[in-house]
Amino acid sequence: MKILKILSRLYINDLNSALEFYEELFGTPAAMRFEIPQIGLELAQIGDILLIAGSEEALKPFRSTQATFLVDSLDEFKVYLEEKGAEILRGPTKVPTGRNITVSHPDGSVIEYVEHSKKE
Repeated sequence: MKILKILSRLYINDLNSALEFYEELFGTPAAMRFEIPQIGLELAQIGDILLIAGSEEALKPFRSTQATFLVDSLDEFKVYLEEKGAEILRGPTKVPTGRNITVSHPDGSVIEYVEHSKKE
């Protein structure tokens, strides 16, 4: 059970203009970009930043989530977190990159945990 990477989340309205800025700032293209049309969001990862774009209404349910932890085993983290008194707010849910859960830690921090699908 291991946290592989921590992504800071930035909530924005227009992914194209923000992505152009951050790609120039980081000097590298986005590692991934995808849409979740059913909830009106578009996401891109560049470096250790997760850009989350959508209308104010689409972003509202997600703004309280403070970071994304990429993990090696979502199931193991779910069990561990529940044992430590964390509350599972959403999930496990299938997402374009694999599966996720959103958790409220005992201190009130809200974190998304994501396990990427294995490459075949």
